[in-house]
Amino acid sequence: MAPRRPRSAGAFPKKKVEHPATKPRAEPGELYAALDLGTNSCRMLIARPTGNQFQVVDSFSKAVQLGQGLEASGRLSRSSMARTVQALQICRRKIESHGVKRMRLVATEACRRAANAKQFLRYVRKETGLPLEIIPAEEEARLAVISCASLVSPKTEQLLVVDIGGGSTELVWIDISDVAPPERARAILKLSGGFNQPLGEVPAARVLDWISVPLGVATLKDQFSDVEDDAARFALMSWFFEEKLADFSPYASGSPQEGFQVIGTSGTVTTVAACHLGLRRYDRNRVDGLTMTSAQIDAVIRSFLVLGPEGRRTDPRIGRDRHTLIMSGAAILQALMRVWPTDRMSIADRGLREGLLYAQMAADGVLEEMGQI
Repeated sequence: MAPRRPRSAGAFPKKKVEHPATKPRAEPGELYAALDLGTNSCRMLIARPTGNQFQVVDSFSKAVQLGQGLEASGRLSRSSMARTVQALQICRRKIESHGVKRMRLVATEACRRAANAKQFLRYVRKETGLPLEIIPAEEEARLAVISCASLVSPKTEQLLVVDIGGGSTELVWIDISDVAPPERARAILKLSGGFNQPLGEVPAARVLDWISVPLGVATLKDQFSDVEDDAARFALMSWFFEEKLADFSPYASGSPQEGFQVIGTSGTVTTVAACHLGLRRYDRNRVDGLTMTSAQIDAVIRSFLVLGPEGRRTDPRIGRDRHTLIMSGAAILQALMRVWPTDRMSIADRGLREGLLYAQMAADGVLEEMGQI
């Protein structure tokens, strides 16, 4: 089956497009930056390549609500742009203090949809000097996929990677049944060159289908903000999201459970995992790579409903930045687990930023080999 198009709708010099042959080589130990500006959050990692992996030396994360009001107006508001620029100025200072020269700073769904996105990019350049760029949904999905490669089980033949964002949800269905089990994670990493990889003599990962649903935790919440009853709102959000998946191949295919793996990456799935583990202080080492059953996920979601809006607001496991968005994210998560032919999900505390770092380092040839991140 051929891959299908998605059904979705100054301190720094000006960025130059350099020919690969003339691009300066990376220095040993040189730092890289990756920034992900989404509908709700601004997040950045600064890292150095270490062997076939990378070591994070600094990070930043802040809820900026860039897409606030976008659903109604179709534009980024002045207040949301101002909040975002303040966060980006912190990122600029971190980049400067670490002397980072190699970076990829990207914006996603909110900027893809906003009528005034180009003006916003000019505003960011004027106020911060940062070379922010808007990437298409396909690249966002691809980068999320390669960041999750090390979580792919050798037993997996059909893989679904789900990235629940603030403004959209990307889903990628990959067939790795022809790849030898020890090479399956490595085959996923090779998708860094694009979803439409040429067929060669060596078996490779094949992207059978992918979709970008223009509903994430922030945009889905806004769609049902007029529903007062907490439980009714949750149910409506979940069924509404499921309707958007009706034509997506894995949903329609009825594939068997054996050899099918779902990997979920987002603040929603890591929050659900942390609550399942009873963590009062978040621990990435315990969350990343955890496998949860559908029953365990449903139990956590039911506990959120029992808490109600006020209980969720004060629950330290959910956090102040996420309590208003956790139920829309949980509605998406529940819909996904209801329709896919599996009863478990692998939890990934990684995503676009890690994918950006890996892609930059791989392109520069500074990783020892295509190994696991």
